[in-house]
Amino acid sequence: MRLVQRRVRSRNLIGPLAGFACLLVLLGVLAATTGLDVAGWATGVACGAGLAALTARSMAHHRRDGLGPADRVTLARAVLACGVAALTADSFGGQTPVAIFVALSTIALILDGVDGRIARRTGSASAFGARFDMEVDSFLVQVLSVYVAQTMGWWVLAFGAARYVFVAAGWALPWLRGSLPPRYWAKVVAAIVGITLTLAAASILPDAVTTVVLLIALGLLAESFGRHTWGLWRQAGSPPVTRATVTSGLAVLLVWVALLMPDHTGDLSPAAFVRIPLEGLVFIVLVCVLPSRLARILALIGGFLAGVLMITRLLDRGFYFAFDRPFHPVYDAAYAGSALALLGDSIGRVGALAVFIGAGILCVAMLALLPLSAVRVTRLVARHRRPTIRIVAVLAAISIVPALTGAGPEPVRQLASTSAVRLATQVQDDLRDQREFVRALEQDPFRDTPGNDLLTGLRGKDVLLVFVESYGRTALDSPVVGSALEAGDRRLQQAGFSSRSGFLTSPTFGGISWLAHSTLQSGLWVNNQARYDHLVTLDRLTLTDAFGRAGWRTIADVPSNDKDWPVAKTYYHYDTVYDRRNVGYAGPSFSYASMPDQYTLAALQRLELEKPNRAPVMAEVDLVSSHTPWAPLPRLVDWSRVGDGSVFDPMPAEGDSPEDVWRQPDRVKAAYAQSIAYSLDALSSFVQQLHDPNLVLVVLGDHQPASIVSGNGASHDVPVSIIAADPAVTDRVADWGWADGLRPNADAPVWPMDTFRDRFLTAYGR
Repeated sequence: MRLVQRRVRSRNLIGPLAGFACLLVLLGVLAATTGLDVAGWATGVACGAGLAALTARSMAHHRRDGLGPADRVTLARAVLACGVAALTADSFGGQTPVAIFVALSTIALILDGVDGRIARRTGSASAFGARFDMEVDSFLVQVLSVYVAQTMGWWVLAFGAARYVFVAAGWALPWLRGSLPPRYWAKVVAAIVGITLTLAAASILPDAVTTVVLLIALGLLAESFGRHTWGLWRQAGSPPVTRATVTSGLAVLLVWVALLMPDHTGDLSPAAFVRIPLEGLVFIVLVCVLPSRLARILALIGGFLAGVLMITRLLDRGFYFAFDRPFHPVYDAAYAGSALALLGDSIGRVGALAVFIGAGILCVAMLALLPLSAVRVTRLVARHRRPTIRIVAVLAAISIVPALTGAGPEPVRQLASTSAVRLATQVQDDLRDQREFVRALEQDPFRDTPGNDLLTGLRGKDVLLVFVESYGRTALDSPVVGSALEAGDRRLQQAGFSSRSGFLTSPTFGGISWLAHSTLQSGLWVNNQARYDHLVTLDRLTLTDAFGRAGWRTIADVPSNDKDWPVAKTYYHYDTVYDRRNVGYAGPSFSYASMPDQYTLAALQRLELEKPNRAPVMAEVDLVSSHTPWAPLPRLVDWSRVGDGSVFDPMPAEGDSPEDVWRQPDRVKAAYAQSIAYSLDALSSFVQQLHDPNLVLVVLGDHQPASIVSGNGASHDVPVSIIAADPAVTDRVADWGWADGLRPNADAPVWPMDTFRDRFLTAYGR
């Protein structure tokens, strides 16, 4: 008998040891082809040893004396999964051969559909084979999730942890160790998860699309585990009211979160949800006193409004992140098209559409689920009216007493959510703001000034009004930008130029730069889209109009525009508009920037400044290489090599991708600083090589960068400089208190941007 047992045990070891031997061969091949390091070898060998030991133990437990045909296929999948684990460990120390990684994973996934068919056709299906197959699936998903988490974020580990958390929970809850009939859908979900993680590992989709796909797969996985857990719970004899209890609890939780969702990025913490929502208490009191039918109607209306408020708060969070201000429902909806275009420039059109579709689905879900949840809460209150009244009284005391006395921790003393009040007040304020803007339009001290009296101090000069995208006060804190400013001062001095610099306060933050442009040009505070839309329909005198009236040829240079810009002619009255289509550029784009700033300036020189026998030129020039996402970034080349821009062809591939940069805030800040330094270097180098003593530049930022760089609560200040070779030009602003050089002093005067037009026209007028 003992001899027979030894023979069975020996046969049990043949399959696992053969698998381990095959794994060693696979690791040797990987080492020869990819340079697998010590960590990879150690991980692969450890996984293989564990595989052999656990397989042999399981075979003994199930009294198996060998592996069947389907089991051998599963063993091959396990060997491939161990190879994937070795490459994953290797990826932490260097570059991973993605093609080989994806190939191994793909073959393992394909074989997952083979072993089951073989088992059914050969009649060798068994409990051991099913368990073996499931554990190999779980191990492969875990390894893939570790690999993908390096690029997509720690949350991806939830894919791999799900199975093992479930098993660990079974140690504490015995009913989780029960068994249910096999579900085909569970197998489908497992395949979807494996395919999704492999696609994410291959990096063939934009990050935004990959994130959406991963979230969908994670949702399917959660649904599958949830349904399995629910089935086990019901099988264990759960009471029939359990489902209703869980549903009611989720409804209360969703309504609570909707009422207390913070509207600012700095406020999202567990403490933010410790507050007691006043709207919720009032709602429950009304439900208690109203007839059931009216209560349900109130619940539907209140739930819909709660959904609107939650969507508004989520938009607030996005606007605070990007623009350091809340969402304004009266006019911010107009930015949807611009946001889609900007996002498309950063992550691609498909990724941008995926993000917008995901946001739309979330909004629809909130508007549907919150009314249903509110109705559910109404029914719950109706069935438990007396306990509910007691709970409301206690919650009211907990919230009102600390709020009135100032006692207790800060979250408790915050009486309730106030978004509904803020939203209503904001709408009123926005409408009042528009009426005030209409009154301000009626005042213009330069409306009737004749051209002979305008800008006499700049006659015969070419004047460039240069906006450096996202050039804010924050940039001055960067040593990289500081070095660029110092180098710029040296170049200007060598070319015979001097400069004076100060600060202006921009009407916008993080984006929407056309508001800053129109504010500077019109002398009016244009801080929202409604003001802008109204302004451009009128005939308000702009700086461009003033130069045109005084005899300058006026130019707009907007390099990232690829379609007609009607406002350029109807409001600003530019004589000529240059954009992406008509400057002869044949090089690559750099994310949002359709061409490098160096080419923009070189094309302006070629098309306008080098023309003989011409009128003086006034040009507004947009330098957009410093536009988000700040990667990849071009390099300066010798001005004689700029040509048609093809010299820049290899640079996008040589630089960092936006996806890589935006995974780490520190890299975002570094990329921002480098982009500002590049724009400033291009500009000062341009002035140096142009050798035009009659050139005058007004250089400024349009707004601060987004909060990820500037931080929450940063000012709206942007640097502004006047650069000229003629000392008479800078002497005219000597009483402005601006510092010499391109870098403003920290205590330099700060003026609202809308005051610049009148100050400039006064300083350089008759």
